[in-house]
Amino acid sequence: MVSENMYNKLAELVVRKGVNVQKGQPVIINANIHDAAFVKKVVKCAYEAGAKYVSVEWSDLDLTNMAYEYQTAEVLAEVPQWKYDKTKSQHDEGACYISITSEKPGAMADADSEKMKIANMAYYSKMKDLAAYTMNNEGQWCVFGIPSYDWAKVVFPDLSDEEAYEKLGDAIFAVTRVTEDNDPVAEWTRHDEEMIGHAKKLNEYRFEKLHFTSELGTDLYVGLIEDHIWAGGGCYTPAGVFFDPNMPTEECFCMPLKTGTDGIVYASKPLDYHGKLIEDFWLRFEKGRVVEFDAKKEKEALEQLLSFDEGSSYLGEVALVPYDSPVSRSGILFFNTLYDENAACHLAFGRPYPENLAGGCDMTEEELAQHGANDSMQHEDFMIGTKDMNIDGIRKDGTVIPVFRNGNFVF
Repeated sequence: MVSENMYNKLAELVVRKGVNVQKGQPVIINANIHDAAFVKKVVKCAYEAGAKYVSVEWSDLDLTNMAYEYQTAEVLAEVPQWKYDKTKSQHDEGACYISITSEKPGAMADADSEKMKIANMAYYSKMKDLAAYTMNNEGQWCVFGIPSYDWAKVVFPDLSDEEAYEKLGDAIFAVTRVTEDNDPVAEWTRHDEEMIGHAKKLNEYRFEKLHFTSELGTDLYVGLIEDHIWAGGGCYTPAGVFFDPNMPTEECFCMPLKTGTDGIVYASKPLDYHGKLIEDFWLRFEKGRVVEFDAKKEKEALEQLLSFDEGSSYLGEVALVPYDSPVSRSGILFFNTLYDENAACHLAFGRPYPENLAGGCDMTEEELAQHGANDSMQHEDFMIGTKDMNIDGIRKDGTVIPVFRNGNFVF
């Protein structure tokens, strides 16, 4: 059972290690209103770390659903200039961002899908140039979760409300490496070192492409961009501040060549896309682009994802995650991308992380495209890893080197 002390330690971990708040730095927290008690702990820790100020952006899915029900499409398509100016002002001040997830998976399932698409497209279009702040690691950011009753009942539908809530809390804290008697900051420092070591080995091989196969039917080649850089563990800002953007994280990730993916891939876990839970889906790629797909549930949502903009039907990330990761070993399907992506190898549609290309963080969108990078207003991960997944790395000279066997690294 998660204690008050463990919540205090989690708040401290996120502030000190997650975003690594610097003295005089603004802190922006995105959270649901039902998490107010925990948010106060994070705010206190941020001020004790020297934050200039802490601003909380509250959300509530009931209110969001009402917006899609009652607002017209024309209103939803308008993003006020003040929203852009507010975010830009935060970036100009060098703010760091903390996002707390605890929402019910599939909570937007009944919302008007067309209105959602219009609103999301309008928002991403308006804010696109500001996305570089986090995508390029210009400032620190961290995403993590805490349990909620609604989320717990989706994950453990056969348990009572209290039992489900306690079991989800135990699982979340375990994979976030917070226990009653440990030092989570020290745990994360050791974990970062291990992940950085895996990324170093992958970079030494200089693979041209990866070949994924699994008993689900996956038979996929993913070409890697030239001068690619594998990353894992934490990141550095241009000012040299180290931070951990995802808690948990078990992945080493890289940038695919936009036109370099061919073959078929089967998802191994559901994908929650803007509140719609897409299940049992597969995709076929030709020269990087999805040319055929299907899903047993929420196929329309998958179609909307792939047609969001020109780049959303191409890949922006390929990530390797051992099947024996703590998240996978938990045996729990979280129905939440932050957690489920750290239980399985995954791919991402859309925008890539410029840090995965040598000099990429200093390139314009046009320069990134010239190097073969994808471009999109969105970035959506989906899981493909299984316990039987094999991955081979193929070098330019045709040499084939085993990377994964039966779901895990061989080096």
